[in-house]
Amino acid sequence: MVKTALLFYVSLSESQSTQFVFYIIFAIMQGHFHIISFDIPYPANYGGVIDVFHKIRCLNQIGVKVILHCFEYGGKKGSAELESMCEKVYYYKRNTSLINHLSYLPYNIKSRIDLTLKQNLLKDNYPILFEVLHTCYLLNDPAFAKRKKLFRHSNIEHHYFLELAKGEKSFLKKIYLHIEALKLKFYEKKIKSADCILAVSETDLLYFKNKYPNTPSIYLPSFHQFDYLKCKTGKGNYILYHGNLSISENYNAALWLIKNVFSKLNYPIIIAGLNPPQHLVDAINAFPQITLQQNCSELEMQMLIEEAQIHCLFTEQATGLKLKLLNVLYSGRFVIANELMLAGTQLKAACNLANTPDEYIQEINVLFQKEFTSEEILTRKNLVAKMNNSEKVNTLLSVI
Repeated sequence: MVKTALLFYVSLSESQSTQFVFYIIFAIMQGHFHIISFDIPYPANYGGVIDVFHKIRCLNQIGVKVILHCFEYGGKKGSAELESMCEKVYYYKRNTSLINHLSYLPYNIKSRIDLTLKQNLLKDNYPILFEVLHTCYLLNDPAFAKRKKLFRHSNIEHHYFLELAKGEKSFLKKIYLHIEALKLKFYEKKIKSADCILAVSETDLLYFKNKYPNTPSIYLPSFHQFDYLKCKTGKGNYILYHGNLSISENYNAALWLIKNVFSKLNYPIIIAGLNPPQHLVDAINAFPQITLQQNCSELEMQMLIEEAQIHCLFTEQATGLKLKLLNVLYSGRFVIANELMLAGTQLKAACNLANTPDEYIQEINVLFQKEFTSEEILTRKNLVAKMNNSEKVNTLLSVI
């Protein structure tokens, strides 16, 4: 048996052999891994849960037994899809009572405190992954002092909440976001109790290394649904902007594009996403060339992405890694993005860069006439190689 295993190891490529070694080590550790998720990560229909869901999917594919703990709110319920991929799934009711806003703890942490979660984690000694700061209430609990603990960050939360506050129209929500940002800034120091910080972008990696030099930090880009490129050759007949339109970062990006770019074009344009506010709906309806498609199914959204000729991406927040960027690079044709959208990534060469309205319009006028060729797909494949899920699994297993 040993001889057979050695012969198999020698036959593998360098990447495969690295993964094989990690699998053996993890198997000796019994192959179990706790993940605490801030939300039920299915359906995977927005940035943070996309990373969680496809991390679980990739770990399951290589035989890691994930024990998932997730918080139930916003109408999501238990998921048979998750339960088929995990050794066990625990659901906890998030306490969204208004009284939790009065706590010295950030509301996003206070509302996720659950005694049963601690009891379930203490049933064994397996490693624990805390998904974003919102799940980190137990990170420095003395009961877990000897446990392997990883902290996965999606955004530097106080920066993210301040940016959301800038774009928020409601005065009360703006006040809430400022207060929450202040609480999160002070709470963040608890991540020093982690054995490793998994940073989603290179920019944020530098932040953590400088702020918490005694806690190891590594770059681990977001997991996503693509194990290979699905880009189609040929031409589409519309421009697409998509995102979770209930979030101020995204609806403000859509409004900026409408006012400065889309309103000055005659091409068909689609804006698609979840729960757009009325003022965005009104802005879209003012222009006959722009169509709104809201609350699409995952399949419908994916079809929109694959068939578009151009993806226009824009943000005023250089926070985290935008999952919509990975989605369009793996399954769309031409991508135009501004520098803030690409900050902290190695993906600038895979996009057409535009920062001003005139630059967007100029790029659109050129790209709308072009065919997307097999040569461009091959070039993109090489440019996004470091975002490959199998590389990320290797990195994660090496840390565990």
